[in-house]
Amino acid sequence: MKWNKLTIETTTAAEDMLSYELTEMGMEGVEIEDHVPLSEEDRKIMYVDLLPDEIAPDDGRARVSCYVDEKEDLDQVVEKIRAKIEELRAFLPMGSGEIYFDVTQEEDWINNWKVFFKPFRLDDNIVIKPSWETLEDQKEDDIIVEIDPGTAFGSGSHETTKLCISMLKKYVKPGASLLDVGTGSGILSIIGLKLGAGHASATDIDPNAIRASEENFEMNHVTADQVDICQVNILDPDQASEVAMVNGSVKYDLIVANILADVIIPLSGLVKPLLKEGGIFIASGIINTMEEAVKEAVLANGLELLEVNHMKDWVGLAATIK
Repeated sequence: MKWNKLTIETTTAAEDMLSYELTEMGMEGVEIEDHVPLSEEDRKIMYVDLLPDEIAPDDGRARVSCYVDEKEDLDQVVEKIRAKIEELRAFLPMGSGEIYFDVTQEEDWINNWKVFFKPFRLDDNIVIKPSWETLEDQKEDDIIVEIDPGTAFGSGSHETTKLCISMLKKYVKPGASLLDVGTGSGILSIIGLKLGAGHASATDIDPNAIRASEENFEMNHVTADQVDICQVNILDPDQASEVAMVNGSVKYDLIVANILADVIIPLSGLVKPLLKEGGIFIASGIINTMEEAVKEAVLANGLELLEVNHMKDWVGLAATIK
């Protein structure tokens, strides 16, 4: 099925109301593009961090897109949208209100990204493979991880994930218990288990991540007795006790967090009671401009740095109880 994509040039002040009105008119797949910085709550839910050169300045402009079934009378739809724009213009700055047109296939909305996700080697023997691809150069000692990221972060290709995985390879011992904070796609829990961990507890604040992780655990034949998964915010005092007991144990051999610096800093104050004696805290998702702040927080919270690693503009570290 083909869909007509309509994109409207407007302003950030009008984007929410225009999006609402388009939805009320029956438009499908309403999307907003702007340069408004993410709120603190958005950052916590999405678990993202951005490099300064990835953030364009907020210029007050926005683009709102929607999709119209090809069977609909496009001229009539456009006329209705233009009328609504003029109606809103009476009390909101609407910008130019120009409408641009494109055509897309229904399956493109979800599946186009799959074209760009191919099997790749993280190192000598860890291979990330999407479920729909075939691995051509498998070696005898390869650890194969099948990942379909879907709407959750974590295909393994990002530098922060690679930093975490390199340290997991170093510190995971046979039978170890692992707490994966901000699990995303579940990739770090899966790799930890394939490296010999006995149990993983995966947590995330995002329900999309929980669903994606459950699917990826099943795809990688991770059994129910190997993993617990819980939608929880470890930074919320009312929920923190759930993390301590999620796998029936109050302490872990390893805690891994591939999130962002603003979360890792307060998290570093919570991990010590959750770690066994000699346990390891692994963290990445840290932009290099936040490296010193994270290290200071780790040290201030009674942990000892074991190593600090860099990959492009990103930083990963490992620490233990003093």
